[in-house]
Amino acid sequence: MAKFEITKRKNGEFQFNLKAGNGEVILTSEGYTAKDSCKKGIESVKKNAPIHNRYEKKVAKNGKPFFNLKASNGQIIGSSEMYASESGRDKGIESVKRNAFEAEIVDLTVQKE
Repeated sequence: MAKFEITKRKNGEFQFNLKAGNGEVILTSEGYTAKDSCKKGIESVKKNAPIHNRYEKKVAKNGKPFFNLKASNGQIIGSSEMYASESGRDKGIESVKRNAFEAEIVDLTVQKE
């Protein structure tokens, strides 16, 4: 099953990765200064993932395709990895559409006793 994993970066910011059922990261967020903001970002992904025109298909300077998922205000809420092909990128978009809504949230920043 897909999941959102909340982690903390070295600079102290929170981020999430959406992982497909096979464990592959299919979407990564920006850095958030507060965990609550990170959780709101996850909710925004769940809300916007099914909407086709929220995906911005791009090509990096190195020629590799990737995509951004944007909120209704145009702000980027997640970016994909770099893909070897446009068809791979398109499959990545479909994976986010399929997996985001029902993905569980796993907070890896919580200290275990």
